[in-house]
Amino acid sequence: MRLEQYSIGVGDRFGHQGAAQLRALELAAEKGVSIVPVWNKSFREHTIVGTNPGNARAAADRAVRERGWKQSYYIDADHIGLKNVDLFLESSSFYTLDVADFIGKAASESELSSFVSAMKPYMSEFPIPGVQTTTAVTEHDLAAIGRKYHFAVQEAGRIYRHIAEKKGAENFVAEVSTDEANEPQTPAQLFFILAALAREGVRVQTIAPKFTGSFLKGIDYVGDVGKFATEFEEDLVVIAHAIKTFKLPDNLKLSVHSGSDKFSLYPVIHRAIKKHHAGLHLKTAGTTWLEELIGLAASGGEGLALAQEVYRIAYERIDELCKPYETVIHIDRSKLPAPQAVRSWESKEYVSALRHNQADPKYNLHVRQLLHIGYKVAAEMGDRYLTMLDRAKEVIGQNVTENLYQRHIVPLFLGS
Repeated sequence: MRLEQYSIGVGDRFGHQGAAQLRALELAAEKGVSIVPVWNKSFREHTIVGTNPGNARAAADRAVRERGWKQSYYIDADHIGLKNVDLFLESSSFYTLDVADFIGKAASESELSSFVSAMKPYMSEFPIPGVQTTTAVTEHDLAAIGRKYHFAVQEAGRIYRHIAEKKGAENFVAEVSTDEANEPQTPAQLFFILAALAREGVRVQTIAPKFTGSFLKGIDYVGDVGKFATEFEEDLVVIAHAIKTFKLPDNLKLSVHSGSDKFSLYPVIHRAIKKHHAGLHLKTAGTTWLEELIGLAASGGEGLALAQEVYRIAYERIDELCKPYETVIHIDRSKLPAPQAVRSWESKEYVSALRHNQADPKYNLHVRQLLHIGYKVAAEMGDRYLTMLDRAKEVIGQNVTENLYQRHIVPLFLGS
């Protein structure tokens, strides 16, 4: 199974927007750019919503039939490990091997020594042409990289081999995620992580490193765009070099996690992937769920009332909702309107506060982040929420398609 050059993770919390998401990809195809969808849903999200991996597969298959989609599509077992991967084996074709919790855990001294010995021949690869921020690599540097990342890479190897044993190595796409580390990986660290993955026999097709700056849920990038641009381009150079050096899959590409709504980065990323003829995987998540809320609010009446109720409950349960996401959100509670105020809003006010339009003075990134993590509230409403989705299907579908195509695909993949 070979992942195409451009792919986009289209998380869909409630499994109702697959057809609208595919419509956005059809619009891109009409402009001559082929992008394949990867429906991503993590174990945590399944637990919160009360679904299972089979439900995600069924929703994707249903959307593909409805739109008559003829290209590839994938179901991502998002951020899995050995403790839960078996739940995804039957339904998934794409596996995000999350080893962030193992970064910094020490391998044995004998394993570390073996890693350093195996990597020594590649010390001379640095500095790599096109990578200005990393100088020559020493044996001391190798040991430091090994202490920080070797155990995590070994864990990726264990997960990968488990999946390969059950499904066959040619029957799935492997992504390795280190994006939830505490600090960005340097070009040298990324190079030797890829070397270690090759040594473990992991046929990795996408790698999701930790980038500089903050990738918070549902809002724009927080950080130095120029520094990110340098880092991203150097990572592309490192990947291209590692493919040749370690005989990794030639379609290996960068993956940007929590990539939805990072509007200030899209022109930078577009220029870099075009310059280097590189692939890209962008993982989006709660953006679709927020477009559902926007559609409900815009529909007025019961839809608006339900959207206001979701906000009220999320506001009251903010501590509980924030806890699983505390490293990827930054909500200033003093900037959140009281539920009584939101209850008095008309449709336009609710939509303006939530829709990610930074030119709108009423846009509130703190409201957006709270509602982004508030999907648990809607999940607990059960059929009541799903029935409202069906009633507002047309306006929600238009929102989902427009958001994915105009705000994400156009600047990122089409470059306009």
